[in-house]
Amino acid sequence: MFIDIHAHLEMCKDSEKVIKNAKDILIISAGVDEKSNKKVLEFSKKFNNVKCSFGLYPIEALKLSEKELKKELVFVEENKDKIIAIGEIGIDLKESPEFEKQKKNFIKIIKLAKKINKPLIVHSRKAEKEVIDILEKEKCKKVVMHCFSGNFKLVKRIIENKWFLSIPTCVKRSEHFQRVILEAPIENLLCETDSPYMHPDGERNNEPRNVIESYKKISEIKNLSLKEVEKKIEENFKRLFE
Repeated sequence: MFIDIHAHLEMCKDSEKVIKNAKDILIISAGVDEKSNKKVLEFSKKFNNVKCSFGLYPIEALKLSEKELKKELVFVEENKDKIIAIGEIGIDLKESPEFEKQKKNFIKIIKLAKKINKPLIVHSRKAEKEVIDILEKEKCKKVVMHCFSGNFKLVKRIIENKWFLSIPTCVKRSEHFQRVILEAPIENLLCETDSPYMHPDGERNNEPRNVIESYKKISEIKNLSLKEVEKKIEENFKRLFE
């Protein structure tokens, strides 16, 4: 079974067709706000190969009042048995320099994830060290670092914490993600498309069916058969959600 640990199905052009194109792939569809969380829940109810992850993208969380944020966290907790993870969440200092509020929101969501025992799927753009520091301080165990672009000292910390690095399909043309595969044990790897972004050939409208490109690159760099990589990634996935 091939697994796309992180996609934004509700952002894809013709979402239902995209899901049907990937009928043999398990897709984790990640929400980023109140509207998309409800949409990914609909997808998971309608399609057997879709699981959902509720999230609050850091910039979306900044737009919320304390009352609105609390309401969304209550919604997440009330639907905890219908979701597989919490994400996409994190900190983004490229889109907003407002670190303290992002940090405060991030910690609130982390505490909820621990309470309901769900893995975190984490965004850390231009805030890679800050995010790792917070996750370590909060003693987080079940973490997927989504599209991690930080330096390799930080990659080493992720590996030491026994967290996962998800390899996006743009690895086909990204030296950084190719080196992540080289440096990280396969036990720390998962695969993702971040659909509709991160297309393997730099085009628009990436799809979960393209997750095979991440598997192929791991196979090539780790000198393993595609079947061996498929089995290893599935084992990692099961370990994350055990």
